[in-house]
Amino acid sequence: MLKKYVSIICLFTLFTACDKLDELTKFDMEYSQRVTIPSTAGIDLPFDVFTPEMETNSASTFEVNDTRKDLIEEIKLTELELVIISPESADFSFLNSIEVYISADGLEEIRIASLDEVPEDAGNKITLDTSDADLKEYIKSDEFSLRLNTVTDELMSSDHELEVNSTFFVDAKILGL
Repeated sequence: MLKKYVSIICLFTLFTACDKLDELTKFDMEYSQRVTIPSTAGIDLPFDVFTPEMETNSASTFEVNDTRKDLIEEIKLTELELVIISPESADFSFLNSIEVYISADGLEEIRIASLDEVPEDAGNKITLDTSDADLKEYIKSDEFSLRLNTVTDELMSSDHELEVNSTFFVDAKILGL
């Protein structure tokens, strides 16, 4: 009977330790990019704005978190936020809708975030709805870029510079464990 309790306690300890180890292999990767929406954009017409290619630095980030590219199980976008940098007094009332796509060399472009109706009172910061797509191949690449497909509902008299802040949740194995 005592052996049975000891076995149960050992199993419980083992599962608890595995759960704690599993938590050590979950971390966030954050990126920030800038884009400019030109003042010449039309009203109610979709147009694209591209971010420059962003180096992922994934290998070094994975190493810091005790893992490697080949041990990544899943990467998902958990947050994508747009912030107006200039003009300082601007807000997102000029936007009707926005979709964000990710692409990387050799991979098909996919939609990762959107906001179908931007509220008139959105202010200078909006958070988009993110997709549930597994993005590990894009983030494991050396570089990726984003394409913002926007529709405006107001004429813009000046360029709007935006900061695109994205947070990716990474789930990986600890160096083969």
